[in-house]
Parts: sequence; C-alpha cells; structure tokens
Amino acid sequence: MVKEPNPQFAIEVSQTPGGETLSLCFQCGTCTGSCPSGRLTSYRTRKLIRKAQLGLEADVLESPDLWMCTTCYACQERCPRGVEIVDIINVLRNKAVAKGVMSEEHTKVGTYFLQNGATIPLNEKYEAIREQLGLPRRPANVLGDKKALEDFQKILKVTGFDKLLEEKK
Repeated sequence: MVKEPNPQFAIEVSQTPGGETLSLCFQCGTCTGSCPSGRLTSYRTRKLIRKAQLGLEADVLESPDLWMCTTCYACQERCPRGVEIVDIINVLRNKAVAKGVMSEEHTKVGTYFLQNGATIPLNEKYEAIREQLGLPRRPANVLGDKKALEDFQKILKVTGFDKLLEEKK
C-alpha cells in the first residue's frame, strides 16, 4: 500500500552526502537486472530508488527491501547514468535507523558486534583450525584481548552505536 508522499524526502536524500545522484536515475532497470539479491527474491533496486524519487518516504524506510541490498556494487558499476545506488541505499538505511526502523537480522549482527567486537562468532571449530595452523586460538584483535574489546565498546558507545540497537529491541 502506497502511503502519503513527502515532497521534501527526495530533496533531503539528494542533499545528504551519498544521495546526490538520486535524481539522475531514469529507471532503465540495469541495476535490478544486475542485482544478485534480486535474482532470488522480490527485491527490485529500481523500485526502491523510484519510490525515493517520488517522496514515498514511509514506503521506502519501512520496506524490508531496503535491507536486502548486499552492497556488492554490481548495480553501481553498471549504471549508465552514474547513479551511486549503494551510497543512496546507505543514506536511506541511515534515515530508516534514525526513525527506529532496522531489519531484525541487522539488529542481531549489530548486537553481536557490540558485545564481541566482530560480526561473525569465533567458535570452537575455527579456534581448533587456527591452532592446527600454528596460530593462537584467538586472533590478536578484540576477539582475543579483553581490554581491546572494552576500549572498542567504549568507542561504539561514544558514537551512539549502542543506542541505535537499543531502540530496535
């Protein structure tokens, strides 16, 4: 269902660093045709960009499609107009998060990142493989250094990253 347009939305996106090329899109569909996410899902990059151009703020920011982009840049590399599609997607995601909208999967990854300093857990299997390769079980980063993890978490808290996640719970 299409919600009420916000005529200022496209202007706001275009005036945000990363969103400047929004108006260049003429809906050729090259982005959608080159999108790996679109091959297996209903995700259509072109539609999301068009809705942003039309000021359909709620439709864009509340859409699960906003979170299907893997930021692989295939669309951006092929765009005949030089639309910085991935940058625009990131602008839209930032606007969504500012309004309290984030996909459940991104919230989980962000929470794990905040708690552990990495987005992918280091489990026993990988620790054993590291040991077999003559490496320390835990790498010399925040995964293996409690003080470094605490410092890392302080940085995330100072930047407000933890607050973004709290609002989504």
